[in-house]
Amino acid sequence: MEDTTTTASAKAAALDPEYDPRLANEDLAPLKKQTWGSYNIFAFWMSDVHSVGGYITAGSLFALGIASWQVLLSLIIGIVIVQVFTNLVAKPSQKTGVPYPVINRAIFGIKGANIPAIIRGLIAIAWYGVQTFLAAESLNIIFLKFIPGSQALATDISFLGLSALGWISYAILWVAQAALFWNGMETIRKFIDFAGPAVYVVMIILAIYLVSQAGWENISLDLSAGEPLDFWASIPVMLTAIAIVVSYFSGPVLNFGDFARYGKSFEAVKKGNFLGLPINFLFFSLLTVITASATVPVFGELITDPIHTVERIDTPFAILLGGLTFVTATVGINIVANFISPAFDFSNVAPHKVSWRAGGMIAAVGSVILLPWNWYSNATAIHYTLGVLGALIGPLFGVLIAGYYLVSRQKVWVDDMYTMSPSGRYWFKNGYNPNAVAAVVISGAVSIASVILPKLLLDTGATSADLTWLGNYSWFIGCGLGLVTFKYLEVRSPMISLEPSDPLREGVMSDGTL
Repeated sequence: MEDTTTTASAKAAALDPEYDPRLANEDLAPLKKQTWGSYNIFAFWMSDVHSVGGYITAGSLFALGIASWQVLLSLIIGIVIVQVFTNLVAKPSQKTGVPYPVINRAIFGIKGANIPAIIRGLIAIAWYGVQTFLAAESLNIIFLKFIPGSQALATDISFLGLSALGWISYAILWVAQAALFWNGMETIRKFIDFAGPAVYVVMIILAIYLVSQAGWENISLDLSAGEPLDFWASIPVMLTAIAIVVSYFSGPVLNFGDFARYGKSFEAVKKGNFLGLPINFLFFSLLTVITASATVPVFGELITDPIHTVERIDTPFAILLGGLTFVTATVGINIVANFISPAFDFSNVAPHKVSWRAGGMIAAVGSVILLPWNWYSNATAIHYTLGVLGALIGPLFGVLIAGYYLVSRQKVWVDDMYTMSPSGRYWFKNGYNPNAVAAVVISGAVSIASVILPKLLLDTGATSADLTWLGNYSWFIGCGLGLVTFKYLEVRSPMISLEPSDPLREGVMSDGTL
């Protein structure tokens, strides 16, 4: 196994005294030492996949009405696409040692980088609240089983739409996650190194127990009801399954540079991505569908929510172990996907005033203010809020990839990302790259329209044609259009230059082609 020891000096960044304090702090500056090996990246993806949401998503793919081999093929294609995109996002941050919002300064401009940072941060805040709520539901089960008096707190007392017991569980997890985050990236690394494998152990035990109760002959990889679709009718469903996989990972993929920057080498990051995405997700999905399939003969109905599965086993040890496991799993994905991202994103807005820790706490407090339990079960509310914000992830990804690979040709002048000087390479026009902003606006408008208009027209009776399926592909639409639009605008009116901006002080240049 690779050495994953991180020394104290690795936490510190190379804060050049010439860096403008309005753009730099120790959290945003390039790392002095990058120490994460492939196992750490693998564990990151285990924490991201092994959650209640990941379990339900994986199980839902096998209930789409297509053959199990078609589901597996769709799953493999989707996760390989995710792996490729993840490697593309990882490289600029690993090569330069800077997080996602900082590398965007080389594309969007010194000030313009706050546009993708704030959008990604807002998405993370919303999902942080949702994931904490889901973990609280697991904790509620433990309280109800072992403290009978807690039933009154769950049914008789409520505030702002959440029961008293729900508030207690939410508060416990909110504080626990904040404490874990506050201890820094080294503590987070140790937690995710433990959490991913620990969840696997319990998932395997749960699967073995249920299969032993059901009998292997009663296990099926097809969870759909009714007649299976014929080949041609199954093609659109397979494409939808692929889109679901890509969309599920789109958030963590966009800001994966926040973690890839710690990788000791790009090769180590790619190896970790290979183990954590295709290999891990395929195995986890098979484990999920086997477990869900076993619930039919054991409980008489299909249960795709692992929390409810553990609850139905109804033995103290199973509820305690299962509940704590899924709490751990959800905390893991929350930390890596929805806590660290806004920490960097909001710190990037005002580094001299907002530290990485302060940025994370802004997200934590914001998640409570949003009261996620009141709208999470409302499909319409999610569609018009998270659906709109999520539709912007594709355009942001497309512009970043076009900017780094097609326009900048993998060359980034690191020091220029930390100067407010109008003569700086990435100042562009008043700190913004108008081409990047225009590309996001154009591709974002189309992507959002693909999510909003079909449902709006159908709901208002303006059309009888159901085109809501277009929303499944909003990420691809936005990504492709963002990439092409930005490349076209840079060819027509170049803003990003590869020529030396200051012959007297060219600074450190990262060349990803070497």
